[in-house]
Parts: sequence; C-alpha cells; structure tokens
Amino acid sequence: MDAVSRRLLKELRDYRRERTAAALTVASLGPVSDSDLMLWQAAILGSQGTAYEGGRFDLDIAVPPSYPMQPPTIRFVGRVCHPNVHFKTGEICLDLLKTAWSPAWTLQSACFAIGALLTSPEPDSPLNCDAANLLRCGDTRGYDSLVRMCTLVHAVPSTSEVVEAERKARRT
Repeated sequence: MDAVSRRLLKELRDYRRERTAAALTVASLGPVSDSDLMLWQAAILGSQGTAYEGGRFDLDIAVPPSYPMQPPTIRFVGRVCHPNVHFKTGEICLDLLKTAWSPAWTLQSACFAIGALLTSPEPDSPLNCDAANLLRCGDTRGYDSLVRMCTLVHAVPSTSEVVEAERKARRT
C-alpha cells in the first residue's frame, strides 16, 4: 500500500470516529468505491440561520497521486448559488484548493472550509457574477432571497431521499 492510500484510509477512519461532531457540517465523506481511494464524495449541510439552511450540497472529490502535497479537486455536483461557485460546473474558487493548500489539510477540513465559504462569500473573486454583484451593491436581501430559492430548488432533499439516507446511516 502506498503512502497516499495509507493517508486516505487514516483520514477515513478519523472522519468515521469523529462523525457525530462533523455531521453538523459534513454529513458524509468517503470514497466512491472500496476499489478506488482516489475518488471521494461528500455532502455538506447548509448552516442554520442562513439562506442555505436545510440544503444538502454534494461534492465530488478527485484526489491527485501527489496528495497531500497537492490539493484535491473538489466541485459541487448540483447547482449552488454563491459568488465563489460556478453555477453550471460547480467549480469552487477557494484559495485553500489552489495556492493556500498545505499537507496539514485533510479532505474533511477542506469540506469544513467549503461549508464556511457558503456563509462567508468573497464577492471580489467571483465565479458567479450575478450573485457577487448583489453583494457588491449591498443588496443582501436580494442575495439571500436568490440563494434561498436556489437552495430550495436544487439542494433540499425530498422526503424519500431523507428516509433512504437515514437507512444507509443506520447500516454503517
């Protein structure tokens, strides 16, 4: 087993051990399959009291062979309305995923940072100019309304999805 696989297995064990504390932000995190540790999926939950509340935001994570020296590529799977997220591709503009990456970061801590980004947008480096312009103009009410609408349409799971997720969680 190579060093990258050992590191990823350790991160998975740590996440599973700390799951209850992490579940407030990172609802799930793990490899897509047992046979490929380089592709992961995660789900982060919208923070209470924000326009993202009640939303579940799925992430695809591609781990490079040089991990942890190089950052993973993380993108949102569904549509997210946020100044630093491309609405169609799910690309995330976050220094941590580019130039500020350090081997001290983990996939879980990167997901926490993405969750924090949802509530602390940076409108000066936008991938979604419409959302950024609302904030730049000081229209937080308009921004929150747009985010809430997009969250309700694209990120709030249906009742059947919630029931299935709870069944899966009980099995693990």
